[in-house]
Amino acid sequence: MGKVAVAAAVIGTAAVVGVAAVVVRQRMKSSGRWARAVAIVKEFEEKCGTPEGKLVQIADAMTVEMHAGLASEGGSKLKMLISYVDNLPTGEEEGVFYALDLGGTNFRVLRVQLGGKEGGIVHQEFAEASIPPALMSGTSDALFDYIAEKLANFVAEEEQIFHQPPGKQRELGFTFSFPVMQTSINSGTLMRWTKGFSIDDTVGQDVVVELTKALKRKGVEMRVAALVNDTIGTLAGGRYTHNDVSIAVILGTGTNAAYVERAQAIPKWHGPLPKSGEMVINMEWGNFRSSHLPITEYDHALDVESLNPGEQIFEKLTSGMYLGEIVRRVLLRMAEEAFFFGDEVPPKLKIPFILRTPEMSAMHQDTSSDLRVVDEKLKNILEISNTSLKKRRVVVELCNIAATRGARLAAAGIFGVLKKTGRDIPKEGGEKTVIAMDGGLYEHYTEYRKCLENTVGELIGDESSSGITFEHSNDGSGIGAALLAASHSLYLDDTSSS
Repeated sequence: MGKVAVAAAVIGTAAVVGVAAVVVRQRMKSSGRWARAVAIVKEFEEKCGTPEGKLVQIADAMTVEMHAGLASEGGSKLKMLISYVDNLPTGEEEGVFYALDLGGTNFRVLRVQLGGKEGGIVHQEFAEASIPPALMSGTSDALFDYIAEKLANFVAEEEQIFHQPPGKQRELGFTFSFPVMQTSINSGTLMRWTKGFSIDDTVGQDVVVELTKALKRKGVEMRVAALVNDTIGTLAGGRYTHNDVSIAVILGTGTNAAYVERAQAIPKWHGPLPKSGEMVINMEWGNFRSSHLPITEYDHALDVESLNPGEQIFEKLTSGMYLGEIVRRVLLRMAEEAFFFGDEVPPKLKIPFILRTPEMSAMHQDTSSDLRVVDEKLKNILEISNTSLKKRRVVVELCNIAATRGARLAAAGIFGVLKKTGRDIPKEGGEKTVIAMDGGLYEHYTEYRKCLENTVGELIGDESSSGITFEHSNDGSGIGAALLAASHSLYLDDTSSS
């Protein structure tokens, strides 16, 4: 019996040692995986670094590209498009003006009643319609007839209330968010369709002429007073309420900026100098690139796999379309190389663009002690369950790294525009610069917005930062377009238009 007992004890001890060895191995494996995950996050953070010195280099590069783009067509990655807007709203406009906002598969028609200096925007209303898929690849006449018919119905609804005085046409601002070569304030040739449209006989045509012909066919007495894009509309909306607005920035799905330039500082402008001496420039800054931009392997892979490789690099680092996707790509690598979510890579994590920026923003801004929102988003979107608090904290940190880089780069872009226009230094007489901002990313992603505004202050310095303010200018593509119709009205000298 003694020998059996000894043997059993030996076997028992061996089993305990064996289990202990397995536990140790698992812990070592687990700590090795965790170390790898931490290393991936640390490397991502370092590559995304935006120290102040780098941001100044980026701002200077933006300024150089602005000069080059103003000097000649095609001279820069920045198109620096002449908008032909040389009269921004003053706040004194009166009357009823319309806007048509065609930005994609939906369009809106708006009516805005302006009450002059004291009245401001007295009344506004809009109607929305979607474009039937068949019309997106039909004929030019079919598309514009459909739009004109909806506009005719909208006008007819309140014909009695908002009738025009005899001899006056209604006037409309047309926001057309497709690539156009503009030739005057109310003419522009369609270069190509995007966003799923493919109507061949519109390409190369003046879209204002196409719309005007359709309005006539539908019996609508209306003049297109201004052809604009949403960024310039944002600038107009901002200027209407704040006379010190000189820059507009959109940070939403995409990003762009527009600003007021001295006409004499535009070498490629060959027309007569506008009376105001100023011209609004549409920068198309999403296409900015510089060797100073902190680009990671994730950004490079995203760009290569995108529909427009090598284009819109600044937009791919800063805007709402891409921030969530960058975070997804880092998480996927952690799942593959560090088994961050277990032995299997979650299948949903492999789907491009499944993690949208609104979800990323909700995780980043989760203030609950157990990061409950992060847990819910991982479960609902990526089907990843049972994450530890430690891992959820890592996810928040990734969101923070991507958003901080994006916001600080956008701030460097703004600083570049301020430098180009001489607004980076205090003005005599305490003149202020107001930056009109719009877009869902700016409006809804609080951490991004705060970081952007703080970084502009950091770059400008304490002495000048008090002279720079940000103002949310909503609905540039709608109200902004109607305001530009008002500021480019044929009847400006006649204040009886109300």
